[in-house]
Amino acid sequence: MATVIIGVGIIGTSTAYYLSQSHTPSIHLIESSPELFASASGYAAGFLARDWFAPASASLGRLSFDLHKKLAKEHNGHEIWGYSRSTATSLAETIGGGEEEDWLGEGTSRAKAAKRIAENDDTRPVWLAPQHGNPDIIDKGDGTAQLDPFELCQFLLSECKSRGVRLHQPAKATSLTRDPSGTLSCIQVRNSENSEEYDIPCTRLVLAAAAWTSQVFQRLFPNSKIQIPVSSLAGHSLLLRSSHWPPRSSDMVPPDINSIQHGTNDSAGSAKTQPPCHALFTSDSVASYSPELFSRLPSGYIYIAGLNGPYPLPSLPTERTIDPKAIETLKRTAESLLGIGEFEIEREALCWRPVTGRGVPIVGPAKNKKGEGEQGLWIAAGHGPWGISMSLGTGYVVAEMVEGRETTADVKGLRL
Repeated sequence: MATVIIGVGIIGTSTAYYLSQSHTPSIHLIESSPELFASASGYAAGFLARDWFAPASASLGRLSFDLHKKLAKEHNGHEIWGYSRSTATSLAETIGGGEEEDWLGEGTSRAKAAKRIAENDDTRPVWLAPQHGNPDIIDKGDGTAQLDPFELCQFLLSECKSRGVRLHQPAKATSLTRDPSGTLSCIQVRNSENSEEYDIPCTRLVLAAAAWTSQVFQRLFPNSKIQIPVSSLAGHSLLLRSSHWPPRSSDMVPPDINSIQHGTNDSAGSAKTQPPCHALFTSDSVASYSPELFSRLPSGYIYIAGLNGPYPLPSLPTERTIDPKAIETLKRTAESLLGIGEFEIEREALCWRPVTGRGVPIVGPAKNKKGEGEQGLWIAAGHGPWGISMSLGTGYVVAEMVEGRETTADVKGLRL
């Protein structure tokens, strides 16, 4: 039975990766953008957490975090896609108790999702300007990590293609065909470069088109009795180089596999094995937003984001128009936190995250509680700021669903 996955972002590639592991025949990936990973899958922060999630997505969050750790250990993830343990810290921020599901929509800090906070200690990012006090520690690196999402996507796609997964890009799924029994039998595709139209026989369809998921669903299922409540939230970001990051070799943690890639070393919290990467969550009262900063290894970049806004969703992510006012705001925040003249801007970016009104993703068959919906279709979208963190877990459980197996994580609360 052929499977088609629409959307070649981190959710779609993760799904194809795990489906292709079980030797599922004939897997096709369809992507309309001329540039791969041109939105959140390539431009997000790449922060991972194990237990920062609402009850409905908690099981998926734990599974995904563990899969990230496992994948990195098996494939040298630190060197290939920058997987590293990371402290999570809060600078002058009041932390909630893990019950808030839609902090992103309210414009507050991701750190509100943390369930507990440790007492302040003398661990601080080496790149944080000296006028700032020591941040509070949310997690010392046992349940938090980070990576470069673009590089992880590249790895996943390369693995998929080596297993025979076919990539159709740039291409657009235009319509569907069902047999007399109502079973999905074929999907029609148009090549965006030469307008050639062709059919892909398939009986199973996964819709993982990120912020464009609702639009794709409406195009393919115009008469459906259900709707896919996924919308978009845009966010700007900067990628920086700092003279203080990475730290000098004499200050750095030895890059052993146990420390960096979440081994079981009992001394993981000691000075010798303290993870060198940092995630810093804070607030900017002047600009009225909640900045997030992430220092990456081995690339040596510092990523700053958190400034979100209602920028219209374009037809393609490559049609973005970066707002210079937003970039200036991020730059002023970086100057406050890192110091004036202490960094260089390597990249300015704008991407769109797929969000839902509930603050949790939609993962499951395209059927509502009444049983109405579309046979042979699964939805995997709406992860908001947690798309990278939940990517591998989502791909894993969607692959299980498509193959008719019981899911490893409890995702019943994530269905339509």
